[in-house]
Amino acid sequence: MSRIEETFTRLKAEARRGLIPFVTAGDPDLGMTRALVVELARAGATLIELGVPFSDPVADGPVIQRASERALRNGVGVAEVLGVVKDARRETEVPIVLFSYFNPLLQYDIKRFAEEARVAGVDGVLVTDLVPEEAIEIHATLAACDLDQIFLAAPTSTDVRLRMIAERASGFIYAVSRAGVTGARSCLSEEAERLVKRLRQFSDLPVAVGFGISNREQVAEVWSYADAAVVGSAIVAEIEKQTAAPDLASRVGAFARALLPNELK
Repeated sequence: MSRIEETFTRLKAEARRGLIPFVTAGDPDLGMTRALVVELARAGATLIELGVPFSDPVADGPVIQRASERALRNGVGVAEVLGVVKDARRETEVPIVLFSYFNPLLQYDIKRFAEEARVAGVDGVLVTDLVPEEAIEIHATLAACDLDQIFLAAPTSTDVRLRMIAERASGFIYAVSRAGVTGARSCLSEEAERLVKRLRQFSDLPVAVGFGISNREQVAEVWSYADAAVVGSAIVAEIEKQTAAPDLASRVGAFARALLPNELK
């Protein structure tokens, strides 16, 4: 059983839901990324998504685009991201999923990446621009290294596509709350709940909902029908806002705690 599966199994046994924060590796620097991973784990993160910076993040809104640009200026690539995971593993066992576009992994070499990711302590990989029809080879490579492959499912996905995702995904499925790019929103789309219900027809895997979740009320709303809520742009924006603060990690940890409904604080 993978660390991701163990974590969701424990949550289910305790009748709880999860919080999945996202941060861009290398923003504002690698040392702070390590500190943020440890602090977010202490703040109650179910697992952490760590973004691999990329020059053309087409699925991301302006907040995460700016974070990627800052990380790239710091010279952060796949090797540096794996290094920070390995370093963070000295202090935390929280599951870590790398959130990447296909190009950086392809340039690094998929087999080498998978092998080094396993050694570093990565638990899963989500390749945002790789559809399941084209993921057979990378799926086999990741599986050989005991890495879960997470797939995105969108409200526009057909039942045929959802069935295919269910057959090939492991760990959990990431349900996109709405079409478009990442970014905080004042309200969530009803499409997200319908999508989760559709996914339940094809898979028993946990379902996490992301894109647009930015406050405690929205986390609670997602928890009413899904297994976890993913918060990305709101946390990355907080990192951007607090970059100059000497206690940046603590402030972001407090921000993450404030996202949890009162009963889990």
